[in-house]
Amino acid sequence: MTAISLDVQQPKRQWPGERPLRVALVGNPNSGKTTLFNRLTGLRAKTSNFPGTTLECRTGTVAVGEHDIDLVDLPGLYSAQFGQSEELLAADALNGKLPGVDRPDAVVVIIDATCLSRHLYLASEVREMGVPMVVALNMIDEARKQGLTICLETLGRELDATVVPISGRTGEGIDELRDAIADDLAGDETIHAQRAEAMTDRIACTACSSCPHTNRHTWACGVGEAAGEAVSEKTERRTEAVDRIATHPLAGVVVFAAMMYGLFFLIFKAATYPMDWIDAGFGWLGEQAAGVLGDSLFASFIVDGLIAGLGGVVIFLPQILILFFVLTLLEDTGYLARAAFVADRIMNKVGLPGKAFIPMLSAHACAIPAIMSTKVIESRRDRLITILVIPLMTCSARLPVYAMVAAMAGVILYPGDGQAWERGLLGGALFFGAYTLGIVAAMAASFILGKTILKGKPQELVLELPPYRWPSLRVAFLTVWDRGLVFLKQAGTVILVLSILIWAAMTFPQLPEDKLAEVAKPESIVLLEQYKSDLTAAEASGETEAAEAAQAEIDNLHARYAVEHSVGGRLGKAVEPVFAPLGFDWRIDIGVVASFAAREVVVSTLAITAGIGEDGAEDEGLLAATLGSMTRPDGSKLFDIPTLLSLLVFFVLAMQCLPTQAVTKRETGSWKWAILQFGYMTVLAYTAALVTYQVASAVV
Repeated sequence: MTAISLDVQQPKRQWPGERPLRVALVGNPNSGKTTLFNRLTGLRAKTSNFPGTTLECRTGTVAVGEHDIDLVDLPGLYSAQFGQSEELLAADALNGKLPGVDRPDAVVVIIDATCLSRHLYLASEVREMGVPMVVALNMIDEARKQGLTICLETLGRELDATVVPISGRTGEGIDELRDAIADDLAGDETIHAQRAEAMTDRIACTACSSCPHTNRHTWACGVGEAAGEAVSEKTERRTEAVDRIATHPLAGVVVFAAMMYGLFFLIFKAATYPMDWIDAGFGWLGEQAAGVLGDSLFASFIVDGLIAGLGGVVIFLPQILILFFVLTLLEDTGYLARAAFVADRIMNKVGLPGKAFIPMLSAHACAIPAIMSTKVIESRRDRLITILVIPLMTCSARLPVYAMVAAMAGVILYPGDGQAWERGLLGGALFFGAYTLGIVAAMAASFILGKTILKGKPQELVLELPPYRWPSLRVAFLTVWDRGLVFLKQAGTVILVLSILIWAAMTFPQLPEDKLAEVAKPESIVLLEQYKSDLTAAEASGETEAAEAAQAEIDNLHARYAVEHSVGGRLGKAVEPVFAPLGFDWRIDIGVVASFAAREVVVSTLAITAGIGEDGAEDEGLLAATLGSMTRPDGSKLFDIPTLLSLLVFFVLAMQCLPTQAVTKRETGSWKWAILQFGYMTVLAYTAALVTYQVASAVV
């Protein structure tokens, strides 16, 4: 492997003892920068945000020569002077203009060997900064396959930098790159200022135009041609043939829909298996802990607070990992850029870029990984709008609520045993309506946000369509590992704390068992005495199963009033006047309060308040029959059709998921956007549910 290096002058740079030197990795999107970073750092990388910004950067320690350096992977950018959002922040970090962030000691610029001219523009800008620079000529293996011969001497001379041909995918040239970085860091610090000045003169002399932007492009094209850049006719024909289908106004939409359906299926269906295993695993762990700790407050904290909270964090991992694994593969192949191009025609009409479609689609499985995947959207405005509307898409956590409403509506409208078909049609219609309402609400919200709080137009789609390539499984797995750790360390800790707080609100103050008779209603006291009598008789006769059944009924009755006695239950009663116009009474309000931990919790909470316990929530028929028999103080049914429709609409539109709020805060860098998200969705849900209940009550 040959590397073209320029002469290195003395004196040498002294390596500081306080910290390793910092080297920035810079390159265009689709230049293979992330692949190279993963190749150099492996699993030793960590992800964090620059101080006071939402700019995410990955850092890792890399051994070069006899020292270690901190390698910083900046977001992809086309220019260090122009751009939007993260491009500008990345450029500021590169120039040392970002508060609290030191300028890098050196820069490694990644250039795609198969399309030099497009990448030389950025390389020339970095050269003008006067910072030590090494050029990594990436994808050299693909250039050879295309029959390209790159003149390294020409590139090295024109850029005044060491040029190392590498392949981040195969590892070719990586050792030579490490040596080049070490040599450049140890070189004369003053020579780089001279090289920067020479590059400025070189750019200024390439054209008569006074526009430096034009001059730089002219220079880049000229150097690319002089260095031996050419286009393989075979590769070009193959790419054009595929793109005629992939980007076609009609066929492209079909291909895009098929790809997204596959992604949606994997997130929504394939992830259920590991999620069920995780759920079962934490359930088993909770049972073992309960068996060891017994029936105590500490046991409840460990089982219902800590273990359940941890389970509530980890259970999201399969969906997050699958999403980022597939997205990384699609990006590596070059299709993701085509997908954004196809979706842009549709999304632009509601004020969103095409790249917003994939996060919004994946939100049907879970909003948490969907919000995390908005990193693909360069414009901060567009990304904020997408994050704010993603929770309106129907996620899998809402499905238990939809199923409960559909079952109860079916029992009310079609109570006969021979009307299962009718109940099925009704359930399908309710599910379809709920999904449609979420999509329409998200589109409308994005349009309104783009005209009010976040005024402006979606970023025009200007992107490079990279050549099609075989994806790298190594890169995909490293990306999945990185994203999983980010979720567990940053969002997961917040989710765990919130889960424990919800547990505390639904547990304290506790209701002693001997005080149950003092707070229970007369009819419940009669049931309690009956259960106690049955328990005594069963124990006396040695009927174990009957005794366990009687004890379970007593526990369910106690749990029902314990929830009502807790802070959460009292809060439910306190807000009853607010939700009464929606058809909710305090028992439904408790479910609404508890569901902030996770939307599906409302089903088990309603089961507890109905007196059948959490296990009863798993029996759809029992749950529907029991909730359907509950009455209001005036004797009318608690769950009638208007109330059910109101509850359905409320849960379609409400922000009933504190874990999602935690991720919103992390991805936006501020609680103000999470609060705005919660506020506008709550107002929207309340208003829509109010209209639904009042109209339905007038019609039914």
